[in-house]
Amino acid sequence: MKKILAFGGSSSRNSINKQLAIYAAGLFENATVEILDLNDYDMPVFSVDREREDGIHPLAKAFYAQIGQADFIVLSLAEHNGAYSAAFKNILDWASRIDAKTFQQKPMLLLATSPGARGGASVLDIATKRFPFQGAEVKGSFSLPSFYDNFKDGKIVTPELEQALNQIVSNITL
Repeated sequence: MKKILAFGGSSSRNSINKQLAIYAAGLFENATVEILDLNDYDMPVFSVDREREDGIHPLAKAFYAQIGQADFIVLSLAEHNGAYSAAFKNILDWASRIDAKTFQQKPMLLLATSPGARGGASVLDIATKRFPFQGAEVKGSFSLPSFYDNFKDGKIVTPELEQALNQIVSNITL
């Protein structure tokens, strides 16, 4: 059985992106899902000075190890001012000091959602272009617009959007 690592790229305790990642990970058959919370990886803001003085933060090592133990990653990115959230970017900055190929050639489904009509499309575009350079094999991507209209009770409620995500998942072999 394959192990899926699912998480939202947000430090919000009620992250809509974490909710979407959990939902999407559950669509895969014959897999176990482990859910990460970025709040478990709260570290000081990365700087080369801090790294030189204290070394790589132990939580960065733990995050990197979690990636390494997964067979597949489902990541839904929060969009803050058109890019990654500061919490996610900080973890990525720290973990990239272990290995620039932070995602360790793991296959990945990239998602994004937001309350707005664009559904995090800007951050999704950035990540689908950038993550392959950081060791991700992006197998698919999906943006869910207007989260509060299209996602209720733990699932996508708009048939066309649900069908679109299901199609992407069905094209991915674990």
